[in-house]
Amino acid sequence: MKKVIYILLLCVFIFNCNTSKPITSISNKSEKGLAQIGNDTVVIANEDLEYEIIIIEPRFNTWLLSIAKPEGFYSQQYLESRNNVYVTEWNQRVRQPQRFDPNLYELQIDYQPGIDYGYDVNYKLFNYFIFFQLTYKQRLGGFVPRI
Repeated sequence: MKKVIYILLLCVFIFNCNTSKPITSISNKSEKGLAQIGNDTVVIANEDLEYEIIIIEPRFNTWLLSIAKPEGFYSQQYLESRNNVYVTEWNQRVRQPQRFDPNLYELQIDYQPGIDYGYDVNYKLFNYFIFFQLTYKQRLGGFVPRI
């Protein structure tokens, strides 16, 4: 793959982790490119753009389906501009493990502003950042996270 975006966030608290579930391969993706493995893993993939996002986070999929604003609520331009800010701040925190919790900020995100990832990936990435900020009481960028 040329471009791979990985968000792998493991539970901060061991009691929330459930490592006994086997992760199965994805053979049948939905039209939107979203597949769910187990209860707390979301995979967003697109073979044409050659990217993949894996989000391992308890309750994110439920939050996305029940609490987040519906798809189409935000414009793609809005989502891209917010994601640029959030990704920049996220990557800075990953590079400073002595200052920021390395259990929260584990891996950098390869999100490039010049690439059109499409509405679906921008929508889910944006909502993950909102979920993350609200769940872990973090603030990425100058925006107050809200639903």
